[in-house]
Amino acid sequence: MIIRARTVVTMDGAPIENGAVAISGNQIADVGKFDEIRTRNAGEIVDLGEQVLLPGLINAHCHLDYTCLRGEIPPQKSFADWIRAINAEKAKLLPKDYLTSINEGFAEAKRFGTTTIANLTAFPELVPKINAPIRTWWFAELIDVRAPDRASEIVDLAIESLKSAHNWGLAPHALFTASKDLYRRCEEIARRENILLTTHLAESLEEMEMFRDASGPLYEFLKSIGRDMSDCGRQTPLELFLGAPGGRALPHWIVSHLNELTESDFDLLERSERRFHVVHSPRSHDYFKHSRFRFEKLHALGFNICLGTDSLASNENVSLFAEMRAFQRCERGISPREILKLITVNPARALHQENTLGGIRPGFRADLIALPCKQPRNTFEEIMAFDGTIDWMIMNGDVTRSSERGGSP
Repeated sequence: MIIRARTVVTMDGAPIENGAVAISGNQIADVGKFDEIRTRNAGEIVDLGEQVLLPGLINAHCHLDYTCLRGEIPPQKSFADWIRAINAEKAKLLPKDYLTSINEGFAEAKRFGTTTIANLTAFPELVPKINAPIRTWWFAELIDVRAPDRASEIVDLAIESLKSAHNWGLAPHALFTASKDLYRRCEEIARRENILLTTHLAESLEEMEMFRDASGPLYEFLKSIGRDMSDCGRQTPLELFLGAPGGRALPHWIVSHLNELTESDFDLLERSERRFHVVHSPRSHDYFKHSRFRFEKLHALGFNICLGTDSLASNENVSLFAEMRAFQRCERGISPREILKLITVNPARALHQENTLGGIRPGFRADLIALPCKQPRNTFEEIMAFDGTIDWMIMNGDVTRSSERGGSP
């Protein structure tokens, strides 16, 4: 099959005008000017007309468990209050509600052009019951704050549930909800099985107050439920994370948020030669009114930065186009082309798939989406401005259209 479009955005160089992509099975076989591709390749020609063809988008951090909580939790006075609020909402839900929520979240993500997602689920036992319609990395979100003596058991049970998934990883939730033993056990598994890990780190000012100052609403809340607070009052969250006994398995880690960093934290990052991947969720960030995300400084230090949508308990939808625009409002010096990398090239690298996903290149997976192309001279600006749903995509070599995906959200 040969797919022709007004413009093809490969993420490798300049957009190709009157471009085409040849597909063989579930892989890209060739890419270039339409006349050249048609000469070199046989097969059915699909002409998309005045559209721009680009790689399928990659959501590097999402919680589809909570699709059903869209609009249910207004912004709270404190992060600890938000935790109480989401816990109250979760107490009303049954396993069947989470199954529906996850499936609806997948459908919505696909409508917005996402073809790969890193999804954290607090219910790994549901994974065997779900047929994900897009490429999915399942991360079991693990919390042992109320039962730290069960850390190994919690990890082992999650792994048993995840075995049916093609791509899986582990997600100790955060330093304030997951014990040192749980983190240690997850890293043992990551080194042994060569899987990815993800966690929430330095997300809120209250987390900083808790670990550095042994004070604040989050500190008081966790103390009230019986958490051992002996790790508080000495270090920042980042210092605690990087200073784990034996060292962190940093190449395995995708770290979400990293909003609250001190100058000493940046000094520590600068001295460290090893890097992890970072995910920023701009609209969820705005919902919580966190401190400004330090993109330029982290980027200058060589961190691979991606975008994610977080959960609909703190966001309105799972559109990565909307995340790009929210990011652009805060980072006006970054070009649309560079911002597009945050949902294509960079998350592919974070998932260790830089040779298969995130671009249009021979040998890559055939995950492509098409958008209307009205102003070909401003291709990347037009991509950034797109605020609809995707009418046409090819996922793992199979073409689907909006009518086959249930329409708009």
